[in-house]
Amino acid sequence: MLNGYTPVFTNAPESLYEMELTRAAIHSFANFCSKLKPEMSGSAYRNLEKVLQFRPNPFMDTTKFLYRIATILSVNNTAFIIPLEDDNGGIIGYYPLLPQNCEVLEVKGAPYLRYTFSNGQRAAIEFERVGILTQFQYADDFFGESNAALKPTMQLIHTQNQGIINGVKNSASIRFLAKIANMISPEDIKKERQRFTEDNLSADNQSGMIIYDNKFSDLKQVDSKPFTVNALQMQQINENVFHYFGTNANILQNKYNEDEWNAYYEGKIEPFAIQLSLVMSNMTFTPREIAFGNAITFTANRLQYASNATKLNISTQLFDRGLLTRNGVMDIWNMPNVEGGDKFYIRKEYAEVSELGKEVVPNANDGKGTGIPSNAPAVDDPDGDNGKEN
Repeated sequence: MLNGYTPVFTNAPESLYEMELTRAAIHSFANFCSKLKPEMSGSAYRNLEKVLQFRPNPFMDTTKFLYRIATILSVNNTAFIIPLEDDNGGIIGYYPLLPQNCEVLEVKGAPYLRYTFSNGQRAAIEFERVGILTQFQYADDFFGESNAALKPTMQLIHTQNQGIINGVKNSASIRFLAKIANMISPEDIKKERQRFTEDNLSADNQSGMIIYDNKFSDLKQVDSKPFTVNALQMQQINENVFHYFGTNANILQNKYNEDEWNAYYEGKIEPFAIQLSLVMSNMTFTPREIAFGNAITFTANRLQYASNATKLNISTQLFDRGLLTRNGVMDIWNMPNVEGGDKFYIRKEYAEVSELGKEVVPNANDGKGTGIPSNAPAVDDPDGDNGKEN
């Protein structure tokens, strides 16, 4: 394997992937991106289309490949993709890299990307042949910025979680307040507290009764109120995370409607698809090949998230106008394609506005006519077929 990942747990987690809420936001985004469909145009490297659509490298299928890239980009704001080559230098696949295991070096005036394997061995490749995706890119020429802007929110999440744990522990404990009648030393108070706890508050006391002697002049239980999370604080923390990742609770919990999905797609999924398409096209094809129309494009069927009413309206309106084939309609409804389903159909009762009031010349069967509207006025034939010679 080219790289490995070991979770790091500290008092205040630095990695976004170690917190439940941020991981949920990253997973939701990566999960949607994993459903993008890679397509190739042009004649160069046609063998790569099936590779991209099924297995970009020996370790990942297409969904895992796209999920991995989107996750790395979200966590590190930078993701590298290197080409896998055969013995002749031809591209046979692609592999994503963690930026933590990569460094950019300059050799004889040319930049190289050097990456480290899990066993410590290293390899390098010309930087111009590497695909690089970034977000929050500002100061560095190659890498995106760090996630330091979200660190205060990460601290709040960590503190809130610790407070919940400690609050639940405290509210679940049984506590008593006892007043000692006589003056005794601190050591004796400690021993007496331990004795009282063992005799009355341990599991051995099955009677449910507490008995104490005249060493205590007063004894009463301290009521422990159940711990509740501050809803306003938790909402503010959630909103901070949602703002940073460009998402919302409905997207994370899969409760979105088609309008929410379209907004999320436009603002989050589509920019990723466009950047990935450009990155992989530029790293695969030469400028000359791109000029001749060769490209790699990642697309999504946005209508699969639409309501049934919207799907039905689009299917009927576009199909009978010759804008969708039968298989195009089947794709909208997530149904398998049918044989002969790539033909276009159109309704025939439509006419061009300028041709209104004209009749079609009945010459389609004589081998000479075109069957298009004629400028000659229509001739009335009140006798119909009776006026024609047999």
